[in-house]
Amino acid sequence: MERPAWAPPGIDISVPSVSRIYDYYLGGSHNFEVDRQAARRAMEFMPGLPKIMQANRAFMRRAVRHAVADGVTQFLDIGSGIPTFGNVHEIARAASPQARVVYVDHDPVAVAHSHAVLLDDEQTGVVAADLRKPQEILAAPEVGRLLDFDRPVALLLVAVLHFLEDTDRPYEAVAELREALAPGSLLILTHASYEGIPLTEEVAGGTVGVYRDIRNPLVMRTGEQISGFFEGFEMVEPGLVSMPDWRPDRAEGGEEGETPEDPYAFSGYAGVGRKA
Repeated sequence: MERPAWAPPGIDISVPSVSRIYDYYLGGSHNFEVDRQAARRAMEFMPGLPKIMQANRAFMRRAVRHAVADGVTQFLDIGSGIPTFGNVHEIARAASPQARVVYVDHDPVAVAHSHAVLLDDEQTGVVAADLRKPQEILAAPEVGRLLDFDRPVALLLVAVLHFLEDTDRPYEAVAELREALAPGSLLILTHASYEGIPLTEEVAGGTVGVYRDIRNPLVMRTGEQISGFFEGFEMVEPGLVSMPDWRPDRAEGGEEGETPEDPYAFSGYAGVGRKA
């Protein structure tokens, strides 16, 4: 297999990557055939996966705009993936030129592309780290350079916690990050769930099996379990809901992924919490 010029040296391009599969769902070009094959297998069971990812991105953008309107101009995006149009720094900067963003991911392709896109951006940084080790994230030089934890920070955990199994102690990881945040900080979160998917759990489980086969288990938690990540935060209205139902902006024509008649867009949960 020929290595594309944009692929960082040293990565195994024969192994699928969650962030590159996500890039494929969104119509991006930074993925390999092995990623596309895995994505197509997953879509055999759940053909609406691209619509779910579009709804996820649309929620993220609305939540970032809400954060800036709430006076929060610092963003820590963990599990940020491969940069695409309308990423956090672009949305935040459009609302506040002073906005500062740190992207964190453990995928070398995502990190390399983030560095390339943000090379000359002094208000945005990139960190290679894993959500499973929150103290390493908090101690990263770029985090210290760009974020002031004495002031509110918006912590984004968008479509990442469902890739942590219970043995990875995801609730403890979120709690460690929460303790580092100042009052007024926000938790912006989305998470996959069998609840809301317009399929039987047995059929949707086929997609879960594909992710398990590529050694990136997809953990489908219930709404009650997902709400546990917001311990120590006060939920922002309308609470934990489907992604299109979180403050839809249809008055301005709506965001991609918010088409009410597409049932896949309503799969899983989204929410924003404020630390008291």
